[in-house]
Amino acid sequence: MTAVYRGMDQAALDAGYNNTLAVHNSAELMAGYGVLSEQMRQSPDAKIGLRYGPAPRNLIDYLPAAEPGPLLVFIHGGYWQARAKEDFTFLARGPLALGMHVALVGYTLAPEATLATIAREVRASIGWLRAQAGAWGADTDRIVVSGWSAGGHLTAMCMEEPGVIAGLAISGVYDLEPVRLSYLNAKLKLAGPDVKPMSPALLPPVARSMTIAYGTAELPELQRQSREFFAMRQPAGAPGALLPLDGRHHFTVLEDLASPQGALALAARQLGTLNPSAGTPARAR
Repeated sequence: MTAVYRGMDQAALDAGYNNTLAVHNSAELMAGYGVLSEQMRQSPDAKIGLRYGPAPRNLIDYLPAAEPGPLLVFIHGGYWQARAKEDFTFLARGPLALGMHVALVGYTLAPEATLATIAREVRASIGWLRAQAGAWGADTDRIVVSGWSAGGHLTAMCMEEPGVIAGLAISGVYDLEPVRLSYLNAKLKLAGPDVKPMSPALLPPVARSMTIAYGTAELPELQRQSREFFAMRQPAGAPGALLPLDGRHHFTVLEDLASPQGALALAARQLGTLNPSAGTPARAR
């Protein structure tokens, strides 16, 4: 056995990041979430397919709350190379019930786009929403960025954007070295020098509040990534919380955002009450 990463050989490393393989009914779960998402998209108030950039997937679906309130921007997962915003519209139900406006962001997938390009697109979507969403009742000085899996990573990469007051990163990957060494890199095409500038865990933390959530039934590597990202922020005094979700795996964690009583929906609403930061945040030292 040849160790590739943290004592794991290639097969173990690949399995350690393969959430679909780890959850036997993941396809059925995602199909069910898709049905619920399509129902949410039929809302007469929903604004579907708002264009924020020139690429085909540079689109936003916007679901307004009944009253003015903070804006939750959700970034979908799929290891930067799969899935779409349309798969996750069902998640809006929880934040909407708690008075948050919700925007779901699409972005170009790898290998058509590099990870750096994907991050730039998502940042551009936040800038577009800050300019536009006030007209629909969102408080664009109170933007909470959230995302799941790859979207958790992209959440962390967007924390310096104007208007963003906090992040809710769910089941994310924050150190990309094991990703580079795994089967996932066939499409991502990360080279060694790409890892540090695209790894939130290897960069000085941004001094904005982040709640870092994961399921206690997730793959050990995913749990480690969240715990270590939270831990690296602490010595620098970066605000935030670690939120383990008891018994949840990589897919069922989503249900805690979709439910108004779920721990993730409640965390999002609490983050939306924080005082807006003035100007561009300093990185914690």
